Amino acid sequence: MISPQSFSGSAWAEQARGDLLRIVRINEEIKSIVGVAFKINIMALNAIFLAKRAGTAARGFGVLSNELRVFSQDLRDSMAGLTALIHACVAEVSLVLQDIRHTRLLRQAVETSRVGRLTEVLAERERKSTEHAQHLVGLRKQLKRALDDAFQLVELGGMLAKSAKIEAAYGQAFAVPLSQVSGEFDGVVEEIRASLEALRRSAFFAGR
Repeated sequence: MISPQSFSGSAWAEQARGDLLRIVRINEEIKSIVGVAFKINIMALNAIFLAKRAGTAARGFGVLSNELRVFSQDLRDSMAGLTALIHACVAEVSLVLQDIRHTRLLRQAVETSRVGRLTEVLAERERKSTEHAQHLVGLRKQLKRALDDAFQLVELGGMLAKSAKIEAAYGQAFAVPLSQVSGEFDGVVEEIRASLEALRRSAFFAGR
């Protein structure tokens, strides 16, 4: 574990401020994914209704549409977990920035004062600063794992969407509208997959 004391205060502060900006960007992207997940839910409900109209010929399509509806809820739950981790990361980065300011002031005080107690206070502050930095490292890893899990979930959603495209071909008189709906599913899920792939490559996960 690399501690804040291994770097200059300005370098560590720059890292923390950069982390904060990157976390905000991740959070905004997750909000957009949640919106798309709601869209999938509505699309799935419409697809289920269409499959019922098509009758037995679209039974498989109806089953897959219901699975996609369940997928949309699972995805929203996954994004809620990611949001909670992001809020925790924001709080921890804020503490790290606060530590940097306090440590800088205490070091200046120690250099200009002969009060021995200040040295003890500085040592305690540096200890807490290291603890906060370590906690942030842990949260960073948790967020990365959660993103990886979400990506796997979306991969499953992609397989469901592609299976729905195959089933749509058996919809007889409803084959064209079913194919159109299944194509929309595939496009939306691919959009989410691309967003998550970009988030997994965020520089936040390359931080100290």
